Amino acid sequence: MDKKYIIAIDMGTTSVRTLAYNVVAHEQFNIFQKKISQFYPHPGWVEQDAVEIVAAIVECLKRTIADLDAEEIYGVGITNQRETTVAWDRETGKPYERAIVWQCRRTFEYCEELQKDKRTASMIHKRTGLRIDPYFSATKMSWLLNNSKAVKKASENGRLCLGTLDSYLIFCLTNGAKFVTDHSNASRTLLYNLKSQNWDPELCEFFGVPMNALPNIVNCDEYIGDCVIAGKKLSIGGLIGDQQASLLGQNCINKGDFKTTFGTGAFMLANIGSTPILHDQLITTVAWRTKEGVAYALEGNMYSAGSCINWLQDQFKLIDSPGESETLAGSVPDTGGVFFIPALSGLGAPFWKSNARAQFAGITLASTSAHIVRAVLRGITYNTRAVFDCMQESFPVSEKQMRVDGGMTKNSLLMQFQSDIMHFPVAVSKVTESTSLGACYMAGLCFGAFKSMRDLNNLYESAKIYRPTAHDIKRENNYQEWLKLIEKL
Repeated sequence: MDKKYIIAIDMGTTSVRTLAYNVVAHEQFNIFQKKISQFYPHPGWVEQDAVEIVAAIVECLKRTIADLDAEEIYGVGITNQRETTVAWDRETGKPYERAIVWQCRRTFEYCEELQKDKRTASMIHKRTGLRIDPYFSATKMSWLLNNSKAVKKASENGRLCLGTLDSYLIFCLTNGAKFVTDHSNASRTLLYNLKSQNWDPELCEFFGVPMNALPNIVNCDEYIGDCVIAGKKLSIGGLIGDQQASLLGQNCINKGDFKTTFGTGAFMLANIGSTPILHDQLITTVAWRTKEGVAYALEGNMYSAGSCINWLQDQFKLIDSPGESETLAGSVPDTGGVFFIPALSGLGAPFWKSNARAQFAGITLASTSAHIVRAVLRGITYNTRAVFDCMQESFPVSEKQMRVDGGMTKNSLLMQFQSDIMHFPVAVSKVTESTSLGACYMAGLCFGAFKSMRDLNNLYESAKIYRPTAHDIKRENNYQEWLKLIEKL
């Protein structure tokens, strides 16, 4: 029986998703999704239950493959929220603590202290391409080792496993036989050396992370092992972090191609080719490493995007659904002088103000809920513009278009705002969730459904392209006013 399907596992921040991909028809189907719990034990802290996440994935997997013949399935690809960190027992697979989510700011003071030593901060940036920030995994690992008696004891007796969610999921699916991660995820830890493309012993020692607790690093297109789901044997291969998966899913495989994903946060990545480029306000990461070689990416990570819309819905009840944000914001011609800083989880690139908090400015008695919602949408596009300007400073991105994906791209008002403020075309992918598609592509490269990256070149399709309207000096002045508000934080 000929193989024609690839299964993708997509571990998002608020939900997990599985789907099947037909490599002949290039269609996704049998899509199943399940929300996962978020825990906020203290202000700024964000946690998840790794066991719950794995159980949700297995439940969705069973439904996705229920009507498929195992002999027709190439294998399973995995993409995941990247920096979220889990500590678990090497023998039982049981987590010692809840997973610390990438959004969690509990290590802020630790990072602030480290950043005071400019020489150390510079050394870490040069080796890893990253900044010292609570976002990345090493400080989360260090916190667990210093604050959890169970984790510390496990480290002492050699039973500790430390990894991102991809490592934990694979460990569980293979019944503990495989403890691995891939280069794209490893490069998000502050422990990975971009040049050696391996764990850096000195950085591990610096953060107090034992190297024997870390997973082996494999290529993104490498076969990992097998698992059995609902009596069906499935091969696992094709591992890639979620934003790198989106870059691949949007077919940004050529140097200069770039994209932005508007999800819980917003993430702009540009393919910079086989040589890393450093930028003080952006981060450098591994896009992927395959049998064809390595590709790096420049990234601007904005912590709050879709979460701002959910916040308006869940906490303030200004809208009943995310889709209503477009209708309400479109009911007024402007923000009425209201500005919003999208710092619900601090500010990432290009400002790097971890202790920043979301703020409204310019609210008067005349301000309405419509002005508030419109200002929130504007704040998201302003942050994206700031990252885009930094990207252009050090790297010549494609002049054609910025490719975008994610649930927020359904908001046509937001997308037009984005094109206008950047003075640049914005192409919305026909496939809204390109992250899952990228996992399918990487698994396809692993299992031979695609012979090389070149096979992906012509698979991209845009659903709509937004083009900037005429230059508006008032629009530009408003953006400059927003930047001034950022400076005051």
